[in-house]
Amino acid sequence: MKPGYRAYLPQQMKTVAWITISWTIISMMQLTYEIAILKEYGFNYRWSESGSFMTYFLINTFSFVLNGFIGGIVIVFLLQNWFRRLSYRVAILYGILLYVSLFILLTCLQNYFVVDSIWDGIGSFFDAYIQGLKDYFFSYEFVRIFTFWFLVLIGTLITLFVNDKYGPGVFRKFLLGKYFHPKREERIFMFLDLKGSTPIAEKLGEFKYFKFIQKAFRDMTPIILRTKGDIYQYVGDEIVISWKVKSGITDSNCIQCFLQIQELLKSLAPSYYEQFGEAPEFKAGIHVGNAIAGEVGVIKRELAFSGDVLNTTARIQSKCNELGTMLLLSGDLVALLPEGPLKPKPIGKVALRGKAESLPLFTL
Repeated sequence: MKPGYRAYLPQQMKTVAWITISWTIISMMQLTYEIAILKEYGFNYRWSESGSFMTYFLINTFSFVLNGFIGGIVIVFLLQNWFRRLSYRVAILYGILLYVSLFILLTCLQNYFVVDSIWDGIGSFFDAYIQGLKDYFFSYEFVRIFTFWFLVLIGTLITLFVNDKYGPGVFRKFLLGKYFHPKREERIFMFLDLKGSTPIAEKLGEFKYFKFIQKAFRDMTPIILRTKGDIYQYVGDEIVISWKVKSGITDSNCIQCFLQIQELLKSLAPSYYEQFGEAPEFKAGIHVGNAIAGEVGVIKRELAFSGDVLNTTARIQSKCNELGTMLLLSGDLVALLPEGPLKPKPIGKVALRGKAESLPLFTL
């Protein structure tokens, strides 16, 4: 199993769990609505003649959970991956074909349990099973449910796509209006910049350099998620990562993020040299302070942070080459870090461009 895959797995399974729960709730609501409508007109639901309500309830609940879990697995490990790596046209085509196949397969599986629960033992079970499928597949109910769940699938994919666009949890904050009015937050920021970017870009050329950066960012992302970081911005060959203070200092996540990225890229260096003739190394500056967070833009709205903490973090990162280190930490951040195996070493007070006072900096 690849390191990046292992790092993604907890986040992927969490998404699968949410899809399973959401789809089960939607299924329950849909079933309740259908039964209420049918009873209003004096009809029984097609599968409600199973004799025992509890049997009927358990069969449908099991089916809903199973369908949600299988759907979540397929969406997260296939469809979402296709939408990230393939053109949307090809991904949509693959998704439709897969949806049709799975819908038919799951319907056949669900019908088996239904027929098994109501079969009276007279005649052939296989004939009863096939007749049940024929009755269902050539009914208006099939067309309605097929269309309904296709729309649910599209809605799920759009939600995941938007979540990818804005980052985990940000879309939910937009919907709740958390940042409609600007608010002050204390946050940790890390500016992570590619070392030697100019000579690498000149050597590789524009297209190959873009693929180089694209692959590096893709490989690094699972570690950022695992260490509770939020990707705030991609700026050329630089990533700006942010943490809430509690998340960033717990287990020294903000520092572990950098160290684990360095370790991962070192282990992947042979594959980078084979593909590009170069391997990426990143240098970083990390600082903590107050920032104003709020929604900006009209046509393209996004969450933005502003404040001296960002400018200072950028200035700290820019000192890495001059001070001969790959990582620089501000004294404010070091003061918050818990006791542990990581022992930041003081460099001394360093003058930063645009800052009136020198800032104490540390490295590892």
